This record gives sequence, structure tokens and C-alpha cells, in this order.
Amino acid sequence: MEPEVVSLLSTLIRFRTENPPGNEAEAVAWAKGLLEAAGLRPKVYARDPRRPNLVVRFPGKGEAPPLLVYGHLDVVPASGQDWSADPFSGEVKDGFVWGRGALDMKGPVAIYLAALLSAHARGELKGDVVLALLSDEEAGGDYGAKFLVEEHPELFSGIQHALGEFGAFTLHVAGKRFYPIMVAEKQIAWLRLTFKGPAGHGSLWTGGGAMARLGAALWALDRAPPPVHVTPVVRRMFEGLAEGIGGPKGALLKLALIPRLTHAVLGRLGEAGRVFLPLFGNTAAPTIVRGGEKINVVPGQVELELDGRLLPGFNPGHLVDELSRRVPVPFEADVIRFEPGPQKVDWTLFPLLSAVLEEADPGAKAIPLLLSGVTDGRHFARLGIQTYGFTPMKLPEGFAFNRLIHAADERIPVEALSFGVEAVRSFFRRLG
Repeated sequence: MEPEVVSLLSTLIRFRTENPPGNEAEAVAWAKGLLEAAGLRPKVYARDPRRPNLVVRFPGKGEAPPLLVYGHLDVVPASGQDWSADPFSGEVKDGFVWGRGALDMKGPVAIYLAALLSAHARGELKGDVVLALLSDEEAGGDYGAKFLVEEHPELFSGIQHALGEFGAFTLHVAGKRFYPIMVAEKQIAWLRLTFKGPAGHGSLWTGGGAMARLGAALWALDRAPPPVHVTPVVRRMFEGLAEGIGGPKGALLKLALIPRLTHAVLGRLGEAGRVFLPLFGNTAAPTIVRGGEKINVVPGQVELELDGRLLPGFNPGHLVDELSRRVPVPFEADVIRFEPGPQKVDWTLFPLLSAVLEEADPGAKAIPLLLSGVTDGRHFARLGIQTYGFTPMKLPEGFAFNRLIHAADERIPVEALSFGVEAVRSFFRRLG
């Protein structure tokens, strides 16, 4: 049984799994039927029946250790965006499959399903592969990966390595093609900063109050970039980029690894520099402001919530210390949510994954990637499982990959899907 990957993706997109609320149950039921038709025995696990997860084991030949492959079925909402196509149609036009989740991450899920079903039918799997189709990744994974790790860790016994999001897509830099494979990710550290000052009647002038301090903080955060930290993964990533580009441009790129030069070098890279910037520091993006109850009362306290993302090896205390040096007014800081991510990298499968991509696209170079966001990989890391972001997609130059994720007109080239299926199957054939 070898279902066509485009058809799989179009079907997946038509399931309305916007999170919130998620409602992944119908998509999971469809996948369960597909896998049962292939002679497999998928099982469903759920904290909430409307938010189920599917886990199935593909038997291998016993010639390689077991492997986890996982992806999430929920997507971010499409409402409030100006789409050129119905975001839940899965329409195929102009060489693309259109719809919410085409890139994040129903497209990769379709690639995994097609590759696994094909490899299973042809007896190509060297070791057992556990496939997990998850709920709730876009809202933290409480009903998905986190639930499975905490309540059903036995499902992943003996597994040390996993394939998941996000990586192995074509990155065009200075006329060269690269395939970044995610081996590490940042950590969630959401903060609340409280600014205080004299309260009073709205008819009176009040200088230096809580609102003014909030304004000074926002201005400072907007003007001053975070301190630079060069982590081992980013060092290997930029050394790989510099080697692949070569010449003066490659030498310039390598200068980004010198902290006093990092911002100047990235500033010369345009859009690529803006993508790379979060990889060099602990970021804190202001997202929510709360303060005041009446228009005629000057508030004595206002709050600013920050979406903080930490580099591996750092904790919220480090971020608060950095903010205290960047923000010129006093504040009180509270940690709203901290989710530690993987702190060390297991490089075992990186050479094989790199070889697969470089042979699939001759002339391209694979490099490691530190992801500026977070994935379900942080949950599986608690079980000692190293995730490699390996969702292979060969993308044309100029394709706005980063700008289309979570945005209007999300779409994926049909050719990228076929490339992904063949790359994943090649990995399965060579594993072990």
C-alpha cells in the first residue's frame, strides 16, 4: 500500500484542526483507518477524547535500534488572514498544495506517512519505527507529547533518536544551497515585568510614573539587541555556512562568531541576518501590556509580559539579569512559564542524515541548526531522546518559507513533497 503523498496532504488539510480548540479526533480516526488498512495496529491515547494522539509501531528487521518519528496534527488558526485560496481545501494549483498546515506540519506528516507505508510494504525498515501523530503542539503539547511522555513513557522504551520538526529544508545563502538539520532548540521562558510608580488623578501631571517606566522599558528593548552568546551548535552551523560559501563572503559570515562583530555582520545579510539573529542571544519579545482600570486614574502599577526564548544552557535568571542591564528603569520580574529544552546534543545520526540530503541534492551542503522556536522535542528529551529536525523539502530560491509558516497562503511545492518522501525512505534503507 503506497498512498500518494499529495493526496495524503490534501486530506489532512481538510480536517479543521485549528488550535484552539484543536479537535484533532477526526484526523486521528482517519489516520488510524489508513494504518489499519496496511495491516498495522495503531492505538489512540488521550487526556481529552477530543484531543487524541495516535501511536503505531512499524516492525523492522531487527538490524537497527528503534526510532521515533513524530509530527503534530493541530495547526494555528487561519482566520483574520487574506488568503488566495480556501485555507482548508487542500487545493493543488500552480505546482503547490495550498492550505493551513501545508508547511507546519501536515506536509511533513504526509511525507512521514507516505515514506513509512511505502518502506513497510517493501520491507525496507531495518529497525522498528514508532510513529506518533500528536495533538496540541501549537499550544504547548499538554494534551499531546507532554501527556504521552508523562503518562505513557513505556511507548518509547529503548528509543534514543527521533525525527521530527523542523529542518532539512533548502536554505539559499549567497547563491549556495544548504539543508539545516535541527539538533537543538531554544527554551520557553515567559516573564512578567511589573513597573510601579505614583498613582493619582488623571487631571494632574505625573512624571516618572508606572506608565513612563513601561514606555522607557519598551523603548530600550526595541533599540538595544540582546547580548551575544555563541553556542556550540551555532558555531558549527556558521562554520558550515562559511565553508560552503567560501571566498570573501564565507570569511565575512564566519566573523559573525566574534561577539563584538556579530550584529554588524548579521546586519549586512538582510533578511537572512534577521533570521539568524535570535540564534545568538536570549530574546524577550514584548507581547502583552496590562494596566489601568479607569481613564481618569493614573495607575500605580502596569505589567508587561514577554515571550522569552533561552539558548541551551541558560535559565530564566540569566534572562532577568540581561534585562536588568538593558532596561534603564526598575522593575519586578516573575517567571510565568519555563520549559527547559535539551541541553546536550547527541550527534550520532547527523552524519547519515547529512549524507542522505547531500546525495539527494548534489552540490548542496547539510549543516546543523539551532531552532529559534520550540517543538515537541523538548518533551521527548525528558526521556533521553534526541530529536533531529528532519522534514526534507527541496525548495526553490525565493520561496518565502519562514514568512509562510502561520501566515496567509501557506503552501508547499508538490516537488518538495516527493523529494521528502524519497529522502526519508533513503534514510530508512541506510539506517543501521
